[in-house]
Amino acid sequence: MLAQGAAVLCAGAALWRVAERERGLRRARVVLAGVGSPAGVGTPARTGPSWRDLGERWWAVARARRAWLCLPLAVVLSLVGESPLPLAAGLVAVPLVGRKLRAVTARKEREARADAVVALCGAIAGELRAGRQPAQALVFAVGATGALGPHEETAVLAAARFGGDVAEALRRAARQDGADGLAGLAACWQVAVDGGAGLAAGLDRLEAALREHRDQRERMRAQLAGAWATVTVLAVLPVVGLALGAALGARPLHVLLHTPVGLGCLAVGAALEAAGLWWAARIVRGGERV
Repeated sequence: MLAQGAAVLCAGAALWRVAERERGLRRARVVLAGVGSPAGVGTPARTGPSWRDLGERWWAVARARRAWLCLPLAVVLSLVGESPLPLAAGLVAVPLVGRKLRAVTARKEREARADAVVALCGAIAGELRAGRQPAQALVFAVGATGALGPHEETAVLAAARFGGDVAEALRRAARQDGADGLAGLAACWQVAVDGGAGLAAGLDRLEAALREHRDQRERMRAQLAGAWATVTVLAVLPVVGLALGAALGARPLHVLLHTPVGLGCLAVGAALEAAGLWWAARIVRGGERV
């Protein structure tokens, strides 16, 4: 029981450290936001945080550190199974889950940026048809769609307002992850400037091509939804088996964590589970790239 108590204390200390760090960052933002404001002007003083504020604060911490939620589950399993092995597995799972969550977040940001580039092309074409000059249309559309990062937006807007090389600025902005469509926009801009071709017509064709690519990606993802569901079911099946065994009184955690045969089965099963999930996910991702 000493090992389990130490495990609980370590997990609690880790969660407390994360919460203190988030609280310190929020306090610093509040202090910096108040610098330069007139004395006595601002939000009224508060006597203390409300329960709603505390709930929102902890929810924000949980969302920012979702990978750390593996630790409470590992502590519970460690206490139920009376073994430190689940806690060790939870500590190993934290960086792995965090890496996966960061990859999902990066993919969502990439797709959102790609959608913003499509909207940018349509907005520029619409402004051109409304009678605006290309530079004015670009400035308005960039501000309306937010398709560029802060640094890239500054460079593109400066080139558009002061007669710089807009096409080159757009090509540099296309290096952002998910902003490949900006290279096509730069090509349309270059052709319109050098050859006098209609920029609105070229942007219409570019927007249609980017929309078709996005729709194709969505159709492929819809077709692969069943495959991803199969992968999820395969991942959950061992947990369901353990729950059924516990419900029948077989004490599967005791067998897996406290007997030599159980430890061997646990090691082999975990390796096979990881290999199967990796292989199935590799097959599905290969289908997404086709």
